[in-house]
Amino acid sequence: MPLFEVRGLTHYFGGLEAVSAFNLEFHGGELMGLIGPNGAGKTTIFNLVCGVYRPSRGEVKIGGRSLVGLFPHQVTALGIARTFQNIRLWPEMTVLDNVRVAHNYDLGYQILDVFFQTGRYRKAEAKIDRQARETLEIMGLREHAQELAKNLPYGLQRKVEIARALVARPKLLLLDEPSAGMNLGEKQALIELIRWIRGEFKLTIWLIEHEMRLVMNLCEYIHVLDFGETIARGTPGEIQGNPRVVEAYLGKEAD
Repeated sequence: MPLFEVRGLTHYFGGLEAVSAFNLEFHGGELMGLIGPNGAGKTTIFNLVCGVYRPSRGEVKIGGRSLVGLFPHQVTALGIARTFQNIRLWPEMTVLDNVRVAHNYDLGYQILDVFFQTGRYRKAEAKIDRQARETLEIMGLREHAQELAKNLPYGLQRKVEIARALVARPKLLLLDEPSAGMNLGEKQALIELIRWIRGEFKLTIWLIEHEMRLVMNLCEYIHVLDFGETIARGTPGEIQGNPRVVEAYLGKEAD
C-alpha cells in the first residue's frame, strides 16, 4: 500500500477547472518537486490535500485512509504537515511559542483543565514544551528560542516555520516555495537543510518551487503542471529536455 496517493484530483472555482485529474503516489522516502508557471494550480493542490479546499472530484489518501472532507487539523493528525509560500509566523511571539503552537491539533486537554490547572493540563504542556525545545535543538535554533520571530532574519524565519511543521512528526512534509525571498547563499543552505531533514526525520518531502536550480539539484522526480493539467513527469534530466515544459515556461518559438 502506498504511503500517500492522489487519484483523479479535480477542482473547480466556479466554472474554472483549476486542477484536472491529478494523480500522484508516494511509497515513502521520496523527494518530489511540483513545478509549473504562476497560476498552474500548484498551491491549490496542496490546499486540497491539506483540507483547506474540498475537491470537486477525486481521492486523497494517506496510509489507505481518505482525507477528503477532513479539516486541516485532522489532516495534520494523520501525518501531513506543511509550510506556506508567505511565511506565516506570529511575529510578536517567541520562536519557542511559534513552534509550541503547532500542537493545537492535539492538545490532550480541555478548557476546564486550563482554568483549574489540572494535572492533565500540566503534563500535556510539559510534553509540548519538551518536544518544541527538542525540535529547535535539532534544527539548530535553540539559541533563538526566546527571540521574537519578527526579529529574526528571513532565512531563520523560514527555518522556524519548517521546525513548526516538523514538531508534529509528520510522515509527509509539504513545502510551498521554501526558497521564496532568499538570496543565493540562503538557497544553497536550504538545499542542504532539506536533504538533512529527510534523513534525520525519515520523511517523504513534496515541494513546490520556482527556483529551477534548487529543484534540479534537490528533487529526484518532478511533476509539471500547466493550467491545472499535468504536462510532464520524470527525473530532472527528463524534465529539462521536455519541449512541453519549455513551452509552458517560455512560450512557443513563434511568440
